[in-house]
Amino acid sequence: MSDSKLPAAAKVFAPSAAAGCCGPAALPSDIDAAVAERYSRSAREATPQLCAIADGGPDPALLAAIPADVVAKDYGCGNPTVHVREGETVLDLGSGSGKACFVAAQIVGPRGRVLGVDRNDDMLALARGAQPQVAARIGFDNVRFLKARIEDLALDRDALDRHLAQHPVRDEAGFAELERWMAEQRATAPLVPSGSVDVIISNCVLNLVLHDAKRRLFAEIARVLRPGGRAIISDIVSDMDVPEHLQRDPALWTSCASGALREDRFLRAFEEAGLSRVELLARAAQPWQVVDGVAFRSVTVRAVKPPARTEPFLVASETSCCGSESCC
Repeated sequence: MSDSKLPAAAKVFAPSAAAGCCGPAALPSDIDAAVAERYSRSAREATPQLCAIADGGPDPALLAAIPADVVAKDYGCGNPTVHVREGETVLDLGSGSGKACFVAAQIVGPRGRVLGVDRNDDMLALARGAQPQVAARIGFDNVRFLKARIEDLALDRDALDRHLAQHPVRDEAGFAELERWMAEQRATAPLVPSGSVDVIISNCVLNLVLHDAKRRLFAEIARVLRPGGRAIISDIVSDMDVPEHLQRDPALWTSCASGALREDRFLRAFEEAGLSRVELLARAAQPWQVVDGVAFRSVTVRAVKPPARTEPFLVASETSCCGSESCC
């Protein structure tokens, strides 16, 4: 089927025409493991130029309250915190070392709060370890760091770890019980409840999510925003579809390139999730890098959840073509 004849959502989440609706069937578990390993390593030792270098940055006065180790191990391609306002509830997707959360904490002040979400235990340990020091320096503690996948914000992965320690999965029946428990947790005790966040920020993280989970990722952004809330996302985009052979390269994927969506598809993904007023706030004039003729550059996008809206689609099911557990 040609790109022009694909359904709208399928077009957005089909980064390679040759790869079909969910990208290549190219060892997604290996890509996922490579992302985890590289960012664990980067939490232990600063990794220069892990992502595109953003122009400018937070006010130096805000950085003064943050431990130097946290600042050095922050990786990103933009500065979405400049769009945060006093008193807001902020959610940082892929909070890493915690730098953006600690900056946002000072901007929102004691009446606001900041939630940082990350899946990586080493990054969470770094951020959580710095939290008392930052709170003492700024005079209040309004930050929480949560363990979750950003495409599955309802499931508390710390709670999952505790559950698995007490109920290890040994057979198919145990796996079925685990799936039932996870579904119940998402429904009755979501880690990030629907409509609970004023502003979502993210800095060069969405591209790291596997293509078969990206639709769910954008749906989760829409779900947790309050009506009128906004997403401010800095990320890497490409000027053409990323070829399958590049998508198969774990090193390129973990360096924020191979998982990038084509720029127009990236913008359209917010609309497909039901968000509106999608606009580019910043776009790098020059590519960050060019690989096999594909130009990658940083952008910062704002999208707003309409005051009244209907769900454009349900959160992708476990058997959906682009669901988080897809077999594509």
